[in-house]
Amino acid sequence: MAAHLLEWLNLAVRWSHMIFGIAWIGASFYFVWLENHLDRRAPRDGLAGDLWAIHGGGIYHLEKYQLAPPQMPEKLHWFKWEAYSTWLSGVALLTLVFYLEPRLYLLAPGSDLAPWLAVVIGLGSLALGWLVYDRLCDSPLGRQPLLLGSVLFVLLVAAAWGYSQLFSGRGAYLHVGALIGTIMVGNVLRTIMPAQRALVAAIEAGRTPDPALPAKGLLRSRHNNYFTLPVLFIMISSHFPSTYGSAWNWLILAAIAALSIGVRHYFNTRHRSQQFAWTLPAAALGMLCLAFVSAPRQEPPAASTAVEFSQVQTLIAQRCASCHSARPSSPLFASAPAGVMFDSPAQIRQQAARIKAQAVDSRIMPLGNLTQMTEAERALLGRWIAEQTQAK
Repeated sequence: MAAHLLEWLNLAVRWSHMIFGIAWIGASFYFVWLENHLDRRAPRDGLAGDLWAIHGGGIYHLEKYQLAPPQMPEKLHWFKWEAYSTWLSGVALLTLVFYLEPRLYLLAPGSDLAPWLAVVIGLGSLALGWLVYDRLCDSPLGRQPLLLGSVLFVLLVAAAWGYSQLFSGRGAYLHVGALIGTIMVGNVLRTIMPAQRALVAAIEAGRTPDPALPAKGLLRSRHNNYFTLPVLFIMISSHFPSTYGSAWNWLILAAIAALSIGVRHYFNTRHRSQQFAWTLPAAALGMLCLAFVSAPRQEPPAASTAVEFSQVQTLIAQRCASCHSARPSSPLFASAPAGVMFDSPAQIRQQAARIKAQAVDSRIMPLGNLTQMTEAERALLGRWIAEQTQAK
């Protein structure tokens, strides 16, 4: 019963995180698009620009003030809870998936790192990452956006490498995502919202607002916008073991992040020119190259007798079926993970490609290798699957 309730709690938190994230990222995309498409030609007095749009059967007219309207509105909408809710649900999900049972998903099989220490490192790195980022943005580097962005990218790649040395591939990826998410919500909480509150307070008090605060908030908002696509990839990365399960997982993540930042930059600048249109075919080509270089090596089959299916069935019953069954015997699961079951010969044969990807090529299964599958057993599975492929 506990496993069943935990599964539904996981579902509720994961779904909430996705909903909040869509709201936050959607708002970020929309306001960057709006800012970039304002008509700034001969605006009315006090306006920075305006925009006419049609959506959902209605026509909208949006205006941006250079500073503020002559009279502040009674109700002013603030965009903050999308960010806070995304981060809070993300931390809850990080706790449920990685911190309650660190040996399952957080630690690599055979890791000597104590589970409690892994959790402390994970949480501590999020706080440390925010502090380093915040200090860099407030340093003289903050006045050189391109150089600052380059330094931040290098540091995040270094963090990805460090996580990959301590955690499982999946744990490393999700902690990079959590680190970026912490930086993003820190920007909202510690910089963007205070700048907006100071602006409104100055206007209401009849004072001249400090222009440095909005400029600082704009820089952090731009950073958040460029962070979005790498974070979205990390959110879905657990479905693609050839990325986080690779020996070069940190480098694959860095490459995908660089490609996605390039694509985001094109969409942020295409209203001015098509100067960065090349990033789209470059990203497509880059993904093809990553697919090629991350492909598992095809080992030449050793000269041996054919693998009997009875050997495979026994091996899977011992190492995999405690979870992947219609009625799992493992206390960790109330139902088969991802709906994958190995109760019958037909089910095993049907899942051969997935077994190869998860247990042979990337070695991410069994979870935490709690059932202690050996390298010889992985090799036997690989030989059997190769024989099945050749027989087709």
